[in-house]
Amino acid sequence: MPSPSLDQLRTFVTVVRAGSLTRAARLLGVSQATVSAHIDALEAALGVRLFERDRSGVTPTAKGVELSRRVADHVDALEDAAALAGRSATASRTIHVGGAAEILSVRVVPHLAQLTAAVDAPIRLVFGLADDLLESLSAGAVDVVVSAVPPRRRGIAAVPFYDEEFVLVAAPRWRGEALESIPLVAYAEELPIVRRYWRSVFGRPPTGLRTIAIVPDLRGIRDALLTGIGMSVLPGYLVGDALEAGALVTIDEPEVAPLNTLYLATRGREAESNPAIAAVSSELRRLIR
Repeated sequence: MPSPSLDQLRTFVTVVRAGSLTRAARLLGVSQATVSAHIDALEAALGVRLFERDRSGVTPTAKGVELSRRVADHVDALEDAAALAGRSATASRTIHVGGAAEILSVRVVPHLAQLTAAVDAPIRLVFGLADDLLESLSAGAVDVVVSAVPPRRRGIAAVPFYDEEFVLVAAPRWRGEALESIPLVAYAEELPIVRRYWRSVFGRPPTGLRTIAIVPDLRGIRDALLTGIGMSVLPGYLVGDALEAGALVTIDEPEVAPLNTLYLATRGREAESNPAIAAVSSELRRLIR
């Protein structure tokens, strides 16, 4: 029986981290049949079962966990060495950065020249919802994600790096009015941001409010509020200039402002092993903070 190959071990480690053959195939850029063949050959060569399979994916057996602990670092080290050796050849590969349109547009787009210079590669921004972007990250379609939710996916590494502070704001004409009498401009029908603020600050759901408009873009909500239409809850970075200029005012002053932590997510150890990913991650942390 032939000894396990490096390709088989690399596939095995990727499957352990991804939690499914399909996702591992996407990350590796091969077919699912190839991934299955590698795992079958590895199990045959070692004479042990490495995974239990079910509808939700695959789970390493005790032998699989043991093998992963023994070989994962070595496989990573070999890939790191190959990445460093091929850095000059891959320097121009486009780096895909995902995140909410609002924070990337406000905090990153004005400084794209600095970001591209730091990474020495073209940058493509991908706007979307956190869960969708994290799925794209797992599948290899995005390289770095600024996520508004804590990633809980196998094979994804994430670090918290910025706390968004949310404020309840309106045009000055609404100052002093009861909150229930001020029309609300919301991000979605379910009032996700408003609901979180109300529960955090007032300890109750946002009942009794009159929603006058739904605008699924925080920048659009800000622009609507500047016309005097009503109130909304927005991240502080988005309304700082308007507050300073007096075009908007805070209509609630909680002792502790509600916060939402942002995470910088990458695949596995890429933030350490891939120089381009490491550079763009470091610059994103600097720009958004």
